[in-house]
Amino acid sequence: MGRKIERLSALAVSRAKQPGMYADGNGLYLQVSSAGARSWILRYKLNGRAREMGLGSLNDVSLAQARQKAVAARNQKSDGIDPIDAKAAGRAAGRAAAAKAVTFQDAADAYIRAHSASWRNAKHSEQWRSTLKAYADPLIGRLPVQEIDAGLVHQILEPIWATKTETASRVRGRIESVLDWATARGHRRGDNPARWRGHLSNLLPKPSKVRRVRHHPALPYAEIGDFVATLRTQPGDAAHALELLILTATRTSEVIGARWDEIDLKAKVWVIPANRIKAAREHRIPLTARAVAILTERRKHRQQMPNGELCTFVFPGKPERSLSNNAILSLLKRMKRQDLTAHGFRSTFRDWAAEQTNFPREVAEMALAHAIGDKVEAAYRRGDLFEKRKRLMEAWAGYVSVRQVSEAQVYKLRARR
Repeated sequence: MGRKIERLSALAVSRAKQPGMYADGNGLYLQVSSAGARSWILRYKLNGRAREMGLGSLNDVSLAQARQKAVAARNQKSDGIDPIDAKAAGRAAGRAAAAKAVTFQDAADAYIRAHSASWRNAKHSEQWRSTLKAYADPLIGRLPVQEIDAGLVHQILEPIWATKTETASRVRGRIESVLDWATARGHRRGDNPARWRGHLSNLLPKPSKVRRVRHHPALPYAEIGDFVATLRTQPGDAAHALELLILTATRTSEVIGARWDEIDLKAKVWVIPANRIKAAREHRIPLTARAVAILTERRKHRQQMPNGELCTFVFPGKPERSLSNNAILSLLKRMKRQDLTAHGFRSTFRDWAAEQTNFPREVAEMALAHAIGDKVEAAYRRGDLFEKRKRLMEAWAGYVSVRQVSEAQVYKLRARR
């Protein structure tokens, strides 16, 4: 006599409360746990191995549906397919399909969130978002990352490659980074269609061939004395900030972001922390007498915050914020020197050091906080040439304080003993 099947009824199922296994027949059971949870179980053997497969909760799967699932599983077993393995494979395929559905916008947002902590400021994150939104999103933003190919990337870049080469190059690099992230996370497979070498390099001309490099406008060093003399007649915080920038050969962000806890007036040293330096390495700056005088004057009139505390910024702007970048640009405009930029004074300093002094090249480069290009040299150099840079900056301060200095004047180092 064959085994009885379909032993359970809908009523019997609804009344099953005691913990245990309630057989329906042919391996199908209603399982009631000690906690009262009820679910369907299918027991079977395949290749001599006992298996137990869950078919779902009674809350979601009725008796009739459980029987249908059991029949389907038994049919797979008859074909030599393990129903449990087939179910796992189906789930994996579902996850793969979901992964492929991740759009470029999703991937870009995730990449920026993952890396923003390593970027120096929030502005960098915003630049990423704005460039991708402007150039990539209109074409590929809503596409799954797996569907993005070289043709689509080329369509994004080609219209701006010759006219906005620097921007286009950044967009390409950012798309490449986002797609690399998507590949590493399993959202796409295959080569990166935004890579340059051996790929887009065959479709687009080299950036250097189509981009005219635009350097920051710089004042000839012979004119710096006259400029500084005029600058010292200008009122306002921006004039002090620009003069300190010139005296220290620093960047705009480093000066306007300067904090009092970075400056030791007694020791005549300004230490800019690594997180505010482009090279990501702490930079000690020797302060000349004129730089100390500017900072001393500013300290006398240190701004008080609404909460009663003294402002931490040397050059404060709005409450609890530093002076704006535009303050120095506005100053140059008032001086009718729109032909100049603050960053250009670093070039003025570097040209003067190279052409008007005998200071070694590495001293001038370190004064500008430039990273050492040679990895071997960087690995062995531990010092920052502070004493040599101190003499260099004193010579520079003397040069900028004299009007119409002869270009033939050369500052020489004392001979070594």
